[in-house]
Order: sequence, then C-alpha cells, then structure tokens
Amino acid sequence: QVQLVESGGGLVQAGGSLRLSCVASGSIFKIYSMAWYRQAPGKERELVAAVPSGGSTNYADSVKGRFTVSRDNAHNTVYLRMNSLKPEDTAVYYCNADFALFGAKWGQGTQVTVSS
Repeated sequence: QVQLVESGGGLVQAGGSLRLSCVASGSIFKIYSMAWYRQAPGKERELVAAVPSGGSTNYADSVKGRFTVSRDNAHNTVYLRMNSLKPEDTAVYYCNADFALFGAKWGQGTQVTVSS
C-alpha cells in the first residue's frame, strides 16, 4: 500500500506565508502527477496546483503569482509554497498523488487558516 502525509498547515495573518509538505511512502513504484487541492467550509474541493512527473505545472487562477508547487522525486515529496496569503485561502489543504498500481490517493489534509 501507499500513503500520503501532509504537514505545514497552521494559523497565519493575511499577507503571511506558509509552506506545505506532502510525503508519499509505502510500496511506491512510480508516481505520476502530484497535486494540492483545498476545501473551504461549505464549498467543493478544488484544485490549487498540480505538477506532473514531467512537464509544466498548473495553478488555479486564484493563486497564480502567489503559490508555487514543486516536487522532489528522490524523496517522493511535493511542496506548496504559499505567499501573500488571504483570508479566502482558508481551507483544509489535501495532497493528491497518482500512483502506478494503486491509482490516485489522498492525504488526510492539513488546516490553513488566514486571519484578517
């Protein structure tokens, strides 16, 4: 089996920064895409940023220019650097990865709260 564990969430003031990390572990043969999603209270889960195994990253329009997604394939880790945070960025952030043999998996989520 495989699993994803996120870390790095917390409470920050508007304009501040956070970096989220997500580490994949288990019987990993290959990871295709890795991505970050978020879900705010009362809203649907939405894609924030994605980074395929090869190729360019993509971002939600609402975070372009403020968030940066990156991955370290040697350590099966994906990061999300979040700058200039806004109260509307408050949500539970979830890591998602598409594994060979196991398919897409989700992490447990990490809370990000941005105070005004």
